Amino acid sequence: MATRRHGAIEWPTAILAVVIHGGWLATTFFWAALPWPLLMLVGGWLVAWHGSLQHEVMHGHPTRHRRLNDLVGSAPLSLWLPYRLYKKSHMCHHRDESLTDPIEDPESAYLTGEVWARLGPVGRALARFNNTLLGRLALGPLVMILGFLASEAAALARGERWRLGVWVRHLASLLPVLAWLHLVCAMPLSVYALAFVYAGAALGRLRSFAEHRWSDAVAERTAVVERAGLFGLLFLNNNLHVLHHLRPAVPWYRLPELYRAEREALVRHNGGLVYDGYLDILRRFALRPHDEPLFPPLKATARETPAPDRAPAPFPRGLVPSLD
Repeated sequence: MATRRHGAIEWPTAILAVVIHGGWLATTFFWAALPWPLLMLVGGWLVAWHGSLQHEVMHGHPTRHRRLNDLVGSAPLSLWLPYRLYKKSHMCHHRDESLTDPIEDPESAYLTGEVWARLGPVGRALARFNNTLLGRLALGPLVMILGFLASEAAALARGERWRLGVWVRHLASLLPVLAWLHLVCAMPLSVYALAFVYAGAALGRLRSFAEHRWSDAVAERTAVVERAGLFGLLFLNNNLHVLHHLRPAVPWYRLPELYRAEREALVRHNGGLVYDGYLDILRRFALRPHDEPLFPPLKATARETPAPDRAPAPFPRGLVPSLD
């Protein structure tokens, strides 16, 4: 179930890619005919869905050809995130022994003691709000995008010149997207930024909100959200997250069947970290933090003081949109 015949194309993923890109073209073209709530719903869905597709292709789908897969998922519909950086970051995230560590895991939502001490009372209050579901949906996209851009600017200032090439290629790939929006669709960039980019990032924050939680046992750091409904389609079944981390090569459309067959073992493996749908997550964490922002092993010793010196994270925390 986890393998593909040599040379075969995974048609569900290939068809999905056509649907997502075609839907984006149609929605941007007819944007002016859509009421704002519907535009944000459809635009945000498409950008978040595209982020899920990017996650799928970087794990080796829908073909056995890496460059072709990257081509399928590399259109910069989110504008702000270069695909190459997302892919490199996400592969680091899959070192499961480092999950949730804010230094070693690029997608960790936790903060080091040094960052925590630097925030001050207001910053800490905002960090705690960002660890509630409503905070993550409203504030999370801004924190993620601005944090990412600031991190990249700092890396470039430190002389990490390979990133400059990534950004030059990314900016070049933005030109046809921006030309389509401006010249063909006559859509103001502010409309696209809010209705597509920000809304899409918020949906991505919903997916990643409760995926990981620190535990002494590495296996118990990754959750499952069952009965995801339409969100399962939006996230390409990445809500079955513990299964994805154990078998990242399994294509998205095989995950539900495999999860049903192995549910008992998987739930035992992750210590029962299971949510009964996204309404369950909303009920539990709408205004209550999913966890404290300070990385749990540091809580007893570093709540008010910097942690011991450690190498800086190579990528910004909480990327992904998306996608994990």
